[in-house]
Amino acid sequence: MRIVADENIPLVNECFGDLGEIIRLPGRNMTNEDLQGADALLVRSVTQVNAELLQGTPVRFVGTCTIGIDHLDTAYFDNQGITWVSAPGSNANSVVEYVYAALAHLNVDWKGKRVGIIGCGNVGGRLYRRLKAQGVECRVYDPFLSTEQIPELTSLTDVLGSDIVCMHTPLTRSGPHPSVHLLGAEQLKQLKPGAVLLNAGRGPVIDNQALLNHLESGADLKVVLDVWEPEPDISRPLLEKVALGSPHIAGYSYDGKMQGTFMIYEALCRHLGRTPEKDLSALRPSVADPQRHWAGGEPWPAIQRLVPQVYDITEDDRQLRELAERADRGEADFAKGFDRLRKEYPKRREFGNYRVTGDYSEEARVRLEALGFRVK
Repeated sequence: MRIVADENIPLVNECFGDLGEIIRLPGRNMTNEDLQGADALLVRSVTQVNAELLQGTPVRFVGTCTIGIDHLDTAYFDNQGITWVSAPGSNANSVVEYVYAALAHLNVDWKGKRVGIIGCGNVGGRLYRRLKAQGVECRVYDPFLSTEQIPELTSLTDVLGSDIVCMHTPLTRSGPHPSVHLLGAEQLKQLKPGAVLLNAGRGPVIDNQALLNHLESGADLKVVLDVWEPEPDISRPLLEKVALGSPHIAGYSYDGKMQGTFMIYEALCRHLGRTPEKDLSALRPSVADPQRHWAGGEPWPAIQRLVPQVYDITEDDRQLRELAERADRGEADFAKGFDRLRKEYPKRREFGNYRVTGDYSEEARVRLEALGFRVK
């Protein structure tokens, strides 16, 4: 069996090595010729997998180690009898921690704020439950859910009136509730002054040109963008205007990537009629220095000091802006650099790998656990 895999997927050899020959290639540059003789294809979100890529190849299994599937032509797969799978929820925790890190850097304590969540699936749902555990007031817009599932379900207009608006919806262009340009010029005007708008779902869910126009008009809005329209050659004027920008890496924790790989490994085993023999806990490397100290005092300032010790989001922002500056001087190709930042992204480990010690109150303990840290 021959397996072609995106070179950025971790633990590929460890998980799939016993199943066949593995060929690792750059995900964005895969061609039909690369797949001649391949039985299975493993990708991430940068590879557009469609008839053009697969036609005339023996590929019978496509697995994306990501939660999103807008890069997959699933109708074509179904028509051709090609098994396809994704990894829903694999990086949900990573994205939630990205939200926490962004808000901590912006000094916006979600406790005492009203948080609006657009899209309450694996990622938005986890964020919702974590915030509710801390007593945070939430409002949710998701036309595919009911109030029985989410009591705080409401209209998009109501959600846009929140202090913090987090977007975690997939990208859809058809159906009863398409998400493409869900936020356009009119919706952006509904955001309250001083609000935070964070998109860690898919770039085209916000009309990026309308957002740039809105910010250039002097809107009082803190914007955090991990996803853009289009990628990888994003709007650099928009990057200049946002409070934090990153190269589509919110879900790029090493733990989330490993979970995604393992989910696809289990799916390929099912496809082949084999029993999975690997154990992710045995494959996952431990953290060299897993202990962090609680500095004491009021919870919020202590959280602001603690979070960057594990994940410093400002480094992602710095590297993207530095790339833009070099591209403006003609010293770098921005699109290639954007992909390189993703390819060479450091092994960010999730909060759950760290134990927080020290003297903390019951309120602090609840918040630390909701953040995902281990406590005594």
